[in-house]
Amino acid sequence: MSKSHSLHSFHSHHDYPEEFSSPSHLTSNSQSYYNSSTNYPSGEPWYSVERDPHPSLSQRFVDSFKRDPNRRTINPALNSTYHHGALDPHMAVIATANTALARKLKGRHLQMIAIGGSVGAGLFVTSGRMLHEGGPASVLIAFSLIGGMLFCTVHALGEMAVLYPVAGSFSAYSTRFLDPAWGFAMGWAYATQWLIVLPLEIVAASVTVGYWNTTLSRSIFVTIFLVLIISINLFGVKGYGEAEFLFSLVKIVAVIGFTILGIIINCAGNPNGGYIGGKFWVEPGPFNNSFKGLCSVLITASFAFAGTELIGLASAETANPRKSLPTAIKQVFWRITLFYVVSLTVVGLLVAHDDDRLFNESSANANGSASPFVIAIEDAGIAVLPSVMNAVILIAILSVGNSAVFGSTRTLAALADQGHAPKILGYVDRKGRPIVAIALASTVGFIAYSVESGQQGTVLNWMLSFSGLSSIFTWGSICLAHIRFRRAWALQGHSLNELAFVSQPGLVGSWVGFIFNVLVLVAQFWTGAWPINYGEIGVKGQMKSFFLAYLTAPVVLIMYGGYKYRYKTKVWRARDMDLQTGRREVNLDKLLKAEREEREEWPRWKRWYGLVC
Repeated sequence: MSKSHSLHSFHSHHDYPEEFSSPSHLTSNSQSYYNSSTNYPSGEPWYSVERDPHPSLSQRFVDSFKRDPNRRTINPALNSTYHHGALDPHMAVIATANTALARKLKGRHLQMIAIGGSVGAGLFVTSGRMLHEGGPASVLIAFSLIGGMLFCTVHALGEMAVLYPVAGSFSAYSTRFLDPAWGFAMGWAYATQWLIVLPLEIVAASVTVGYWNTTLSRSIFVTIFLVLIISINLFGVKGYGEAEFLFSLVKIVAVIGFTILGIIINCAGNPNGGYIGGKFWVEPGPFNNSFKGLCSVLITASFAFAGTELIGLASAETANPRKSLPTAIKQVFWRITLFYVVSLTVVGLLVAHDDDRLFNESSANANGSASPFVIAIEDAGIAVLPSVMNAVILIAILSVGNSAVFGSTRTLAALADQGHAPKILGYVDRKGRPIVAIALASTVGFIAYSVESGQQGTVLNWMLSFSGLSSIFTWGSICLAHIRFRRAWALQGHSLNELAFVSQPGLVGSWVGFIFNVLVLVAQFWTGAWPINYGEIGVKGQMKSFFLAYLTAPVVLIMYGGYKYRYKTKVWRARDMDLQTGRREVNLDKLLKAEREEREEWPRWKRWYGLVC
């Protein structure tokens, strides 16, 4: 292959058809590249502008699913990520920067989206299993460590997302700052995770309804919940944002209410006794299953936090990411950490880790009866609140299912834009919806009907094993991409003063986050190959446990190696990285200077508040 067709060439010497060549030789970094219309040789624009001035309601509905020709501003003849059979990563960068997704999300939506994606069954139900396996002290240590790691990761993501609010976010950053092959592997692992989470959450929701009614067929509720989630996402990103805002508001109120109630119960006691205090930390004790119990809880806690990174994925659909993202990034971490750490501290004081109700096989798929929150309220003898708490659990599960459609469809559309997935998945209609990707996610959701087979746990567990570690790979990739981005930023003569948002833990935080994710992978290998009860389950049981826990790793490595072999991709060199394409602000330097001067006039309390919130 000649040098002019090099995989990592950023120059304008690609052999495009002459009739589509720009006479002014604009590059993707030229402002007029995106602002100017592109014409065919006949002089006519490549899009049609003829529209019926008074279409009927049914016609408007049908037309909403058609592609909006005016939403993308680059010539579609150039919108190809492959030339001469080789991947052109520069065109992949342009495609994600030139997303057709609608930009309708506000700051309040962003703050709730991260909460909605991560505060679900992991907090309300799976925490019971964690308490059973590791004890209350292990739960607090694990969530504190994962919370600290995510502080570093989310800030690294925020720094890049504010500067480059592009489609695909972290999967696009892997393609852009690491290796296109890794962007392919990590992007598909992340999309698969959320595709599988949708039927998993719908099954969990249908099982949760069994707390009130065990006679009706669960398929009825599967249908209701599936239609509800699909309908919300058909309203576009604004509908998704409003739904998550309401869902998350319910969860926030519930967690705060439970925390206050839990403190009262702990101090006042329950009908079976007086003051509880810390007696469950004395007997049966703060830990269970020693260090392996702590490692097991650490891994489960990392899965419980999955979805926090959705805020980066939403940046491409945010009206003003430079204003909205920094506030959301800083506030979301504190909210999630406080919700998990404070509420689970209260739970650990009210429920003993050897309580048989915490983990039983019949309720492993998120039955509210296994929730330590419900158990704590039941033990207090409060008649109505257990049902109320179970309703909150149901809303939380549906919220995560809603986030699953958003996360999977946006990642699939971005993968298609980069040439990493079938092009049809990148189809975006006039409402800014990746409608084909939504159809695919909805189709996968029908797997939830396996709930009637009696083997839904087995089916979904094996499906989840294909993507169980994808969040760890995603977070590690974000940290590593930030490290490489900072290297290129400095090497190409830029300073941190040019960034609209700077990660508070900086490069040190990204290294801490990356190393911690590697350690979680090591811990997962150990607890998967030698689980807590490995002496009882035998060799066959150990092999099953290992593949359920670690199947994602070989799948991701095979995708990475296969793609790298097929397209001969290379790891980016810092001096060759494109640091311009995708930057939405035109006069950013002047804007930042004016804002810094304004902040200098703030009182001290306001400057401190702006630092942490």
